[in-house]
This record gives sequence, structure tokens and C-alpha cells, in this order.
Amino acid sequence: MTETVTLSLDEAANLARAAFLTSGVTDAHADALTATVMAGQADECHSHGLYRVLGCVRSVKEGKVNPVAEPVVTEPAPAIVKVDANYGFSPLAFRTGLPRLVEKAKAQGLAALAINRCFHFSALWPEVEAVAAHGLAALALTPSHAWVAPAGGTKGVFGTNPIAFAWPRPGGFPFVFDFATSAAARGEIELHRRAGKQIPEGWAIDADGQPTTDPTAAMAGAMLTFGGHKGSALSAMVELMAGPLIGDMTSMESMAFDEGAGAAPCHGELILAFDPERFLGADAVNHVARAETLFDAIVGQGARLPSQRRFAARQRTVIDGVTIPKPLYDDIKALLG
Repeated sequence: MTETVTLSLDEAANLARAAFLTSGVTDAHADALTATVMAGQADECHSHGLYRVLGCVRSVKEGKVNPVAEPVVTEPAPAIVKVDANYGFSPLAFRTGLPRLVEKAKAQGLAALAINRCFHFSALWPEVEAVAAHGLAALALTPSHAWVAPAGGTKGVFGTNPIAFAWPRPGGFPFVFDFATSAAARGEIELHRRAGKQIPEGWAIDADGQPTTDPTAAMAGAMLTFGGHKGSALSAMVELMAGPLIGDMTSMESMAFDEGAGAAPCHGELILAFDPERFLGADAVNHVARAETLFDAIVGQGARLPSQRRFAARQRTVIDGVTIPKPLYDDIKALLG
């Protein structure tokens, strides 16, 4: 069994921030990156936690990411905010555009934030949760690299193409889901490889198009969509909405742009925000209560709402800290040396 290391949330955050700074990113980028990976680690989503530090630092050192990029905000239409990340990481670009997205959504009922020319590596739930914290519903879409074959195909066309949604709830955590349209996140396959474990059937095919449970063969082949043609169609939707619609790269174009460097994917991201109060006016309270009736009907029969495991972990790690494999800890510490 792999040896582990347990850190308090503060210790883990300080370790991550120090590692990010070794790559030459600005303090603002280091702060935003640290908040993002710690959101994953605190929720015990290990594929989007401290493990991502290594890839981010490598992406800068490969010369792809602009470590000192300053996001630039424009507003081409009353309900649209655009942030040019200038080839920097996406978390700082999102932080920069969020206030105007919230203002526009509250003023008009709905608004869109398009982030362009960003390097994206993270889960989407920190972003939709940040929008929901303002009392807004949120939907986020982003492509990645062309690692995923379409249903019936054998070669990568789509990215893992996650979709995330958040619905604000009174007095508690929001209703949130965040899932890849691939059968699994790319990071999950990499974690299996690092741990020397096989991946489940149905996650990937090898370079010859044959089903595989070998994570190394999967990385050399192609991932699969969930639900066959259904996941494939959703993947195509994400490509279109977060690619051509906002004037940014598809997953195939992002992979070509990488030129084999192995950096984080460079592309765009689309975040939509909806204000229930602006949609509903004086009836907002009554209709929000109807949403709670829906949630009660789900959990009342013993079913679980998505993200409940994450929220429970979030409360637990405040007290217990986070536990990571010692090889990962050593790899991050080595960056500081």
C-alpha cells in the first residue's frame, strides 16, 4: 500500500502556492491557482486537487503558459462579458470576470461570461459554486484536448468536455453537478497509472481501437464517452458552445496548438448565469420553495443529491486535513528544492 502524508488545509495550500511560485507565475495567479486546487483537495476529489500542481508547473516550464498574463475584460453586448486570458491560466481570468457577470445577470436576468485564450486544468464546480453564491443559477462548459473518441469511432476528436451546473439553495450548499462527458476524467486515468491500478472497462480503448483496462495503453489510445451516442452528442455540443460560438479553439485545435508539449489544454470557457429573482419577480420565493420540494422528493427516498459526498468531505477536511500519496507529496516538494 502506498505511504501517505496528511496535511492541514493551510499546510496544503502553502505547499501548493509555493510550488506554483517556483514556475514564475505572479502572486495573483498563484493565489487563484491555489484556491482552485485546494477546492478539489478539500472535497477529496484527488484528480483535481494537489495532483494538478505538477501539471500546471510543467505547463509553464514548457513555455506554453504566460505566467504573468493579465486578463483583459471587454463587454461586447449588454449581457455578455468577455475575458481575454492572454494565454494565462483560467482561474484568474474567471475571478476577473465574475463580478461583471453577476452584475449583468442581476440586471437582465441572464448573462454570459466567455473566457478566451486560457489554459484550463480544473474542475468546473468551483466556478459554478462561486456564481451560485450570489443567488444565481449557473451552467459552465469547456472543451480540452482531443483525447476522446466519438461513439463508433477509434480516434480522439472531443475533449473530456465537462458540464457543470449549480442551483442556489437557501441556507445551505447549492445543488451542483459537474461531470465529464467522457466516461471518466483524464486525471482519473493518470491517477490509476501512478498507483499501478487497472482502469474499469468502458473507460478507454488502446491505440488499435481495442477495449483496454491498462491506463498506459488508454493514454496512448482514446477515451470513451459515457452513454455511447448520448455522451458523444453532449461532447459535440460543448465543443460548439465553448469553441466556435465564443471564437475559441476546439479540442482538436487545442491539441494541435500544444505541439506535443503535454501542457494543460488551451481553449475557451463559457459560463452562463441566470437570476431567479429577475425571472420570477415577486413569485421567486414560492418557486424556489418548489425546487426544495423536488430535492426533498429525491433524498426522502434514500437517494443522494450530486456533490453531497464532496460537501461532507469539505466539512470533514476542515478538521482532519487532507491526505495524499507520499510520492505526490515528494514530487511537489521537489519543485521547491
